[in-house]
Amino acid sequence: MSGAAEHQDAVDRAVDAEAEQMFAFLERLVRAPSTVGDEAGAQEVVAGELARLGFEVSRLPVPERTAAHPAAGVPQCSYAGRENVLGRINPGSSPSLLFNGHVDVVPAEAAMWSGDPFEPVTAAGWLRGRGAGDMKGGFAMGLLAVAALRRAMPGTLTGELGFLSVIEEECTGNGTLAACEAGVLGDAVVLLEPTGLDLLLGGVGILWAEIEALGVPAHAESAERAVNPVHSVPVILRALAGLAEEIAQDTTDPAFAQVASPYNVNAGTVRAGDWPSSVPARVRVGVRVAYPRRWTAAEAFDRVRAAVLRAAAADPWLAAHPPVLRQTGFRAQGYLLRHDHPLVTAVADAHAGAHGDRPANLVLGSTTDARYYLNQFGRPALAYGPRARNIHAPDEAVELASIVAGARTLARFIVSFFADGGLPGVRRGRGRQRVGS
Repeated sequence: MSGAAEHQDAVDRAVDAEAEQMFAFLERLVRAPSTVGDEAGAQEVVAGELARLGFEVSRLPVPERTAAHPAAGVPQCSYAGRENVLGRINPGSSPSLLFNGHVDVVPAEAAMWSGDPFEPVTAAGWLRGRGAGDMKGGFAMGLLAVAALRRAMPGTLTGELGFLSVIEEECTGNGTLAACEAGVLGDAVVLLEPTGLDLLLGGVGILWAEIEALGVPAHAESAERAVNPVHSVPVILRALAGLAEEIAQDTTDPAFAQVASPYNVNAGTVRAGDWPSSVPARVRVGVRVAYPRRWTAAEAFDRVRAAVLRAAAADPWLAAHPPVLRQTGFRAQGYLLRHDHPLVTAVADAHAGAHGDRPANLVLGSTTDARYYLNQFGRPALAYGPRARNIHAPDEAVELASIVAGARTLARFIVSFFADGGLPGVRRGRGRQRVGS
């Protein structure tokens, strides 16, 4: 057996040896509910694990001024007491590699689950729990690779290895944006999102908006003399369906030609009233709109507003009382890393070395925080992570074997990244680079 093969075999054995301890970390992380605004407990779990593995750990505030950045989303609540966590090995060394993960999770409607969403359960090789797939399983995968290297090949960590745990990826991206603004970048970035061990290179633009229609409130006894704004919802939904058809006709971006439906328009929330015997004063429809990369968030919002107001003009009540639209979260620009970029090649090579085949290159009708590294800060970034199921749905779960498999890939990638002095042809340091399509 060659020296390189012996080292790889030693790393694989170390991955297997460290896996159970990392699964235990994942269980602790899932047990820490971390919906938006309540991330602190989970961040403590992450900080403790980073410290155990030899990272220098610091907390990074998310300044309120982050919301003023042109690429920021609309904050969901105050950032006071809601910090990112950063771990670094060999801080200040070169080259630098950064892993990124988001600790926030979407809400869980407990009644729809087969058990407590925040009590992890392992069955048939899958660990169930809110956030297990999206994306706390990625934390376990990345840190398992680091644990294996520190056990089997500690001398290979010769540059700066960073691990960034951010807040608010699920609704704004402002956690990662604040870290980037603070200089936490890396010469290359791997986001540990659930990709099924394929390489996620791009995403569409995403906008969140709220559409509010007013009515005339009253006691239900006199409802015939009131105006119930809930009756405006079908008009709004028809407008959104027409907008979805309009956006679907946009075929100017060949990168997304193989995605069955990249530009979905989703009405995710409808809120009205506070009492069955009262006619509500208003109704609010929360919408998530996917849009082409060539649009700006402002253009996407203008199109949503135009579609809704155009439909409202044909309704007698809404024509006189037009709905009000406001942006409420994501204002995310689409992004794409070139399929022939050295980062893509390097991670694909590492995957092939671990598993014998090359991963597929993917783009999705969604977004990740990779957009900031690529669009605003000129750093190559892609997502690579474990297999997950039921993301954003009841009984979300991550496949434990894929965490182990992905850790083998990442360990090889880390070794080659530092052994080669970074990525070939990719400039180090602070300068902005062109890395997208």
